[in-house]
Amino acid sequence: MTRTKYAFIQANWHHEIVSQALDGITELVAPEEIDIVTVPGAFEMPLMARDLAATGKYQAVIAAALVVDGGIYRHEFVAQAVVDGLMRAGLETGVPVLSVSLTPHQFQDTAHHRGIYAAHFKLKGREAAQAALQISQTRQRLFAV
Repeated sequence: MTRTKYAFIQANWHHEIVSQALDGITELVAPEEIDIVTVPGAFEMPLMARDLAATGKYQAVIAAALVVDGGIYRHEFVAQAVVDGLMRAGLETGVPVLSVSLTPHQFQDTAHHRGIYAAHFKLKGREAAQAALQISQTRQRLFAV
């Protein structure tokens, strides 16, 4: 099966910031080649990534979230679980699963911080697209995947 599409999973928390990753991705990948899936938060991304990758429809899955300290539990634990889960999804399915998940030490919901992180998500989205394209090309060259 020839895979010509990419999947983009976006956590709904801080949607206006996280969605900038898609803008970065579409600088390199045509929008019609991207299926967009929204999940409630970062914690739900690994399961969705695994399910999407398992369909065989995608060259790569890119997941994006902003994990901030909510005061109830340490956001580092959530971030680590998400990144571990995304890596596991890629290893289990053989489809690259890339993370644009940021965990700032200090996030304040101000216009200044929203602007900084929105720009950073756009950059990281473009970098994830570059990685997805490079991995796909390398795998096709080496393994005819």
